[in-house]
Amino acid sequence: MASAEGAKVPTTPATPLRDAFGNVLSFFILLLIGVLAFSIRLFSVIKYESVIHEFDPYFNYRVTQYLTKKGIYDFWNWFDDRTWYPLGRVIGGTVYPGLTLTAGSLWWILNSLNIPLSVETVCVFTAPIFSANASWATYLLTKEVKGTGAGLAAATLLAMVPSYISRSVAGSYDNEAVAIFALIFTFYLYIKTLNTGSLFYATLNALAYFYMVCSWGGYTFIINLIPMHVLLCIITGRYSSRLYIAYAPLVVLGTLLAALVPVVGFNAVMTSEHFASFLVFIIIHVVALVHYFKGLLSPKMFKVAVTLVVTIGMAVCCVVVAVLAALVASSPTKGWSGRSLSLLDPTYASKYIPIIASVSEHQPPTWPSYFMDINILAFLVPAGIIACFSPLSDASSFVVLYIATSVYFSGVMVRLMLVLAPAACITSGIALSGAFDVLTRSVKFQPSSSSAITTSTAGDGASQNTVSQGDVGKPVTKTLSKEKADEGIKERPSRKNKKKEKESSEKVIMKPQNEKKLLVLPREASVVAILLLIVLGSFYVLHSVWAAAEAYSAPSIVLTSRSHDGLHVFDDFREAYAWLRHNTAVDDKVASWWDYGYQTTAMANRTVIVDNNTWNNTHIATVGMAMSSPEKAAWEIYTSLDVKYVLVVFGGLVGYPSDDINKFLWMVRIGGGVFPHIKEPDYLRDGHYRIDSQATPTMLNCLMYKLSYYRFVEADGKGYDRVRGTEIGKKYFKLTHFEEVFTTHHWMVRIYKLKPPKNRIRGKLKKPKQGSKTGRSTSHRKGGQRRNPWHS
Repeated sequence: MASAEGAKVPTTPATPLRDAFGNVLSFFILLLIGVLAFSIRLFSVIKYESVIHEFDPYFNYRVTQYLTKKGIYDFWNWFDDRTWYPLGRVIGGTVYPGLTLTAGSLWWILNSLNIPLSVETVCVFTAPIFSANASWATYLLTKEVKGTGAGLAAATLLAMVPSYISRSVAGSYDNEAVAIFALIFTFYLYIKTLNTGSLFYATLNALAYFYMVCSWGGYTFIINLIPMHVLLCIITGRYSSRLYIAYAPLVVLGTLLAALVPVVGFNAVMTSEHFASFLVFIIIHVVALVHYFKGLLSPKMFKVAVTLVVTIGMAVCCVVVAVLAALVASSPTKGWSGRSLSLLDPTYASKYIPIIASVSEHQPPTWPSYFMDINILAFLVPAGIIACFSPLSDASSFVVLYIATSVYFSGVMVRLMLVLAPAACITSGIALSGAFDVLTRSVKFQPSSSSAITTSTAGDGASQNTVSQGDVGKPVTKTLSKEKADEGIKERPSRKNKKKEKESSEKVIMKPQNEKKLLVLPREASVVAILLLIVLGSFYVLHSVWAAAEAYSAPSIVLTSRSHDGLHVFDDFREAYAWLRHNTAVDDKVASWWDYGYQTTAMANRTVIVDNNTWNNTHIATVGMAMSSPEKAAWEIYTSLDVKYVLVVFGGLVGYPSDDINKFLWMVRIGGGVFPHIKEPDYLRDGHYRIDSQATPTMLNCLMYKLSYYRFVEADGKGYDRVRGTEIGKKYFKLTHFEEVFTTHHWMVRIYKLKPPKNRIRGKLKKPKQGSKTGRSTSHRKGGQRRNPWHS
């Protein structure tokens, strides 16, 4: 078959009925996409139960409960004395309230409609609901860039992309649940304003940005990406009044609204993350003045005016830059937050802020992470970027900038794969839509079959009116008028009809010259390519369903494992928190590593020393110093903090890798960052972290080692640690200042009580009475003597 590139194909004219049918069909497809986005995230509820996942969501759930019980006024003024003892925490001024207010509003609306759902149920299903909203927002954004087909494809991809599923399954009640929708919707309104120049959409854009600021600290990505795009348009000569309307109200109104959020406050104008938007704001006003004077003045006067405007603009820029430089110089971190500096310099956190580097989601991703989280989209993104350049518009250039920046940030921090996912879906949707457009057109319209297209008139044979292959797509009106002239049909048209005839003849003649040459591929190749794309999409669907059902559906608080004898459920966390809630006093203080602070406060209702907010590095370092100190020194530290119980997570018996022994080096690093006598090399043997017989004496005598491996030989028989794959170095030892009071069924959570200080009489130790109890407490015999059924 001959090459068909550049051939003209007949196009079906759009009709109101066809458009209406297309709109109705698109509506039902979007409805199905929303159902898909919601239902694919319910595996965690179907397979397990309706519970809150992870650590941060438990704090959000606790705050939402407080909001629904006490009201919005008490929420803004809530001082929580059960966290960061003895410091406490002002919740209203240190939390992003968007998620809490959204779920609280949903709960209030449902209860107003006599749908009596609990707060926990609403929190569990908030993320799946907003996943559907995010898919619809993706459709709107992509439609503004490349049309309806690309929008539907992008929305379908986002509904199933594993990276977004990991943060939005039922029970994942974190800020990202609503923040990704706010992010995409803000970008959509920016592009909509850019395409229409409507001040109405510009105002909505500022409000959407305000919702994003309320929801997540990642709003700084928006307020830096949009100025970058505006500056790119100005540099490439694409400035227009629409660009000014899209950007100026966002900076002014958006910054004012952002300053109303207590956790942001004056940071909206005082930190370096926002300075780029202000500089671009000045630049766009200088450019706007130049364009304004260009339309008013003569060329000679225009040069003078441009010189004046640019001079004044440069002076203002220099003043602003000087002020900003002074603000930056006065800050130890140059006006940047620790997380922002970690993005700009990937080695910054490991050098200066180990508490940020210790979080697993702040680590750089590996290459398999991309194929796990976005799968085949990694191969479609380059094609989508190429499609954005044909033709390049203001909207498509924004998409290119979005995907480029998100790829960089996702490569620095694995958590920001979540920001990459929408950009990858948009560009992949554009690529798929363009590919299907070309391939289906190639199957439908072929040059070989165009010779069969004929036009016949009454009284004439078909042979006289056959349209040749080269005339495909040319109007038939010209041929018919020629036939009339040949037959001698002479009509005397009126002046009005003569004018209409002249206009129609001009349209007929001009249409073939302006008609775009469309790409048509061979039919066999097109069919094969369509089948390959369908197979590729099927693999994507299968991978997404597997990720939703297996990889991301299991709640971290209830663990499961499969073995030759069936499914095993590990509910040790809730068992331990329930014991604390029922067997300790209300005002008792519990010390643990900061990972478990939110869960201890929410589920055990006990006061904690540190939690997942990690705002006070010194307080966390104090806990790290206690865990890495010998038993007596640790007891003194905890006693000074009024601690009654210490909780440690231990996975050596059942093979749970995320235990405190694996996190211990970070405790040492964070503690050593504040207290220099804690040195990491003291816990390493020849630079290696060991817990066997080759471990250093400092490691074998620290509190974390003793609390984790106390009586471990009794449970295991030989003291073999399944996580580290070795026998422990110190098997038999006693605790002097701590008493084991509870160990969960699978030994995953162990709770110890600080022994009271011994009474002294005239400098001598008071001997205990003979009738006093020694040994383990009753609660220990109830909990600590439990054995793993696998080793009974």
